[in-house]
Amino acid sequence: MTDVEATLDRCIKCNICMSYCPPARVTDLFPGPKYAGPQAQRFRVARAPSPDASVDYCNGCRVCNLVCPTGVRIAELNARARAKLYEDRGGVPLRNRMLGRSELMGRLAHPVAPIANWMLHNAVSRAAAEALLGVDRRAPLPRFSRQTFVEWFRHRPARPGPWRRRVAYFHGCATNYYEPWVGQAAVGVLERNGVEVTVPLQNCCALPMLSNGEFGAARRYYDSNLTKLGSTAEAGCEIVGTSTSCTLTLKEEAPELLGVTSPAAERVASATNDLCEYLLRLYDAGELDTGFQALPLMIVYHAPCQLNAHRIGHPAVDLMRLIPGLTVIESEQPCCGIGGTYGLKKEKYAIGMGVGQPLFDRIKDSGVPLSVCDSETCRWQIVHGTGRPSVHPVQVLAWAYGIVEPPPYIRQASV
Repeated sequence: MTDVEATLDRCIKCNICMSYCPPARVTDLFPGPKYAGPQAQRFRVARAPSPDASVDYCNGCRVCNLVCPTGVRIAELNARARAKLYEDRGGVPLRNRMLGRSELMGRLAHPVAPIANWMLHNAVSRAAAEALLGVDRRAPLPRFSRQTFVEWFRHRPARPGPWRRRVAYFHGCATNYYEPWVGQAAVGVLERNGVEVTVPLQNCCALPMLSNGEFGAARRYYDSNLTKLGSTAEAGCEIVGTSTSCTLTLKEEAPELLGVTSPAAERVASATNDLCEYLLRLYDAGELDTGFQALPLMIVYHAPCQLNAHRIGHPAVDLMRLIPGLTVIESEQPCCGIGGTYGLKKEKYAIGMGVGQPLFDRIKDSGVPLSVCDSETCRWQIVHGTGRPSVHPVQVLAWAYGIVEPPPYIRQASV
């Protein structure tokens, strides 16, 4: 595992990261990756106050990591510095703690989803949340589902097989509490391809806590997942996920930021796959069912920052281009601006929208009926910024397999 702090000595001050940084393009509040990362890191010592509060305006997109020619782990340096900054200020703010606990919020709200959704989305409560907590009243918040994905999975009829493979599905908070249809599509597509799906015990991947500087709580959640998923990985069962942020956290982000080097962490990391990454591997092995129905449609695909950080290319694009009649246009934009919970915060909402504006314009100008994206928070941001629907790639595959009926706007656009 990379020693994150040691990589700062590789910085050659080339400014490539500065030219690519999405937040630095739209605000002077963030001086850029080079200054907030390796340059400021040289002045950070364990018992001294953080030298630069502007690091809190890094949105964690990791674009700087991808473009750095010498491999400086700038995003990780910034994330650790943010945690230290909050520690120096007396702790993580209440707002950040709440935004970091999507699993707890989902668990409390889904039994009373209609009431919770009304409370969360009416103008009075949004104004109150902005005034009291600093959650911007305009920010895109998801709606709770009355039935969780896990409830649906447990109560559905048993599938007899036969199965060629077996996977453990890491659904994450978003699929379980907000978008169970994404998990349902994933299960349908996997089973169509002879893959038995199991759903092991799991909890939040801890990324929201890591992003909000709450490393202690993140470590407890991550350790819990290692306990729950470790035996699955040790038995040789691969782990797949539909949230590219969750899978990146299990693969890389949590162990690196938290400094975990245990055998269990290595096993879980090596067993974890993004869903489209896994499906494309089936295709390469000649095991993917390519009997897709035609979808005479044009869509825009946006690769989220967290997917790019996997360094696996864009497997969803390769898969969707197997569907007859479907034209896939890549957005070629680096970031939607949401940064997980970054764009929900009052002082950062305008920055997030400014970062995402080129993407929103690209989608609107293309005239397509919808966009496709692997990250749930990015999809919510895209819908917010464009007024048009956005779906997960596996939903498109499920439509093409005939597993799920496409929504009316897709059927009409396909005529």
